[in-house]
Amino acid sequence: MKALLADLDDTILDYSGGAAASWEEACAGLSGPAGIDPAPLVAAVVATRRWFWADPERHRRERVDMVGAWRKIAAHALESLGLPAHPLAASIAEDFAARRRAALRLLPGALEALDELRQRGVPLALVTNGDASQQREKIERFDLARFFRVIVIEGEFGKGKPDEVVYRHALAALGVPGRDSWMVGDNLEWDVAAPQRLGLRAAWVDGAGHGLPAGSAVRPDRVLRAFREVVEGG
Repeated sequence: MKALLADLDDTILDYSGGAAASWEEACAGLSGPAGIDPAPLVAAVVATRRWFWADPERHRRERVDMVGAWRKIAAHALESLGLPAHPLAASIAEDFAARRRAALRLLPGALEALDELRQRGVPLALVTNGDASQQREKIERFDLARFFRVIVIEGEFGKGKPDEVVYRHALAALGVPGRDSWMVGDNLEWDVAAPQRLGLRAAWVDGAGHGLPAGSAVRPDRVLRAFREVVEGG
């Protein structure tokens, strides 16, 4: 491995782990005083989140402003309960954002793996989709910039995975060709299939341990249960 491109959320950081509980707590804490039954609201948020993020174009458009996206999710959930344009939507989204931030953690062994890769002299690039301010805050909060020669954040760069220009930019900045490089991440299209089309090898982080989805045409070069395994086996 002569260079490594790494994803951030659910690869190095446990981003999804606290999401459901944070929504439930935000809804429960704010809906009761407003006279709204929290149980139907939580169920509406669950359904709305699934619908909201399922559309690839909306996902691409909205993920660069996550607080705005969370406001839209809360507003749509309230509207589905017959409460259109309810002022509680913004408060729920902001409360959720604070809870989500508090729940964010480094995944076990991730920092140690980054340090090991740095000691081996492997050039590293962080390649992450999403909101510029939120992604940059995560990087600063967990002191991750010191490990990476290159950091490509969708909201700063203007393009995100799986656009091939993102990987090409990271490789050019590292000064290495794709054939000598790996991409590691949890998304089969963004972190495996797309970089493989450019000649990179790709390791998929299957954190849940469920294996490849039935019928998937994507074939990772390695399947990892955690990012820390990237340093195993030399």
